[in-house]
Amino acid sequence: MSTNAYYIPHKATWPIIGTVGLMMTLAGFANLLNGSSIGPAMMIMGFVVFIIMLAGWFTLQSVESESGMYSTQVGISYRMGMMWFIFSEVMFFAVFFGTLWYTRNLSVPWLGGFGDGPGRATHETLWPAFEAMWPTNGPGEIGGEYEPMGAWGLPFLNTLILLTSGVTCTWAHHGLLAKNRDQLIKGLIATVALGFLFVGFQAIEYHEAYTEMGLTLGSGIYGSTFFMLTGFHGFHVCVGAIILSVVLFRSWKGHFKPENHFAFEAAAWYWHFVDVVWLGLFVFVYMM
Repeated sequence: MSTNAYYIPHKATWPIIGTVGLMMTLAGFANLLNGSSIGPAMMIMGFVVFIIMLAGWFTLQSVESESGMYSTQVGISYRMGMMWFIFSEVMFFAVFFGTLWYTRNLSVPWLGGFGDGPGRATHETLWPAFEAMWPTNGPGEIGGEYEPMGAWGLPFLNTLILLTSGVTCTWAHHGLLAKNRDQLIKGLIATVALGFLFVGFQAIEYHEAYTEMGLTLGSGIYGSTFFMLTGFHGFHVCVGAIILSVVLFRSWKGHFKPENHFAFEAAAWYWHFVDVVWLGLFVFVYMM
């Protein structure tokens, strides 16, 4: 195919199928929240349809890519699309980090009466007995007693695991560029294994938080921000590990060349983004 020609895809049905799956999942979740018995089954059906769409669409994309149907311009479009996607993810987590900062540096001090003006007026008007501290579970300890999550147990171990996975991912990339498929596959196996190990340790951490520490989503603003930030990050790690598993399978099948491996690059960008977000979480959620 000419490097100047832009690939025009055939009539696509996978986006429609994906839309149907997402709508079914959303409708099922809405029914579940309203106590309908059909909700769980509809959610599962919608999720299955969405997974089928992903498998079918990405299989089609890999076949088109390996058969040389994409031009240089298509590769640029893919890269721009992935950059904007990661930018949207940066903004997504920026909202939650911003919420954490606003709560710790503005809301809680104002409720405790620190400073003049808004802080003192808020304290005297709403909760005169409230004492500003962090972590907090709200005025009157509405979230119940709990133990804050420390940084130097499983969270620190998970930090080492994710940092190591970033190294193995880069090592795999170097193997691909050097046409060393054995190094590529071994690096991806290590990265995927470390990713799922991280998720497993986080599940253990959550179990201990709920059963032994009394730390839940209902533990005031500390509990809600803790689980929202770490939970969404854990979800992204899980998604990234699945994406890398697909890349691993394609590498095992002989896909990717030094001059044509955007799928690997996209997965690696996403994985390094997940690593950086975790470092922010470890510092601002666990350590501070």
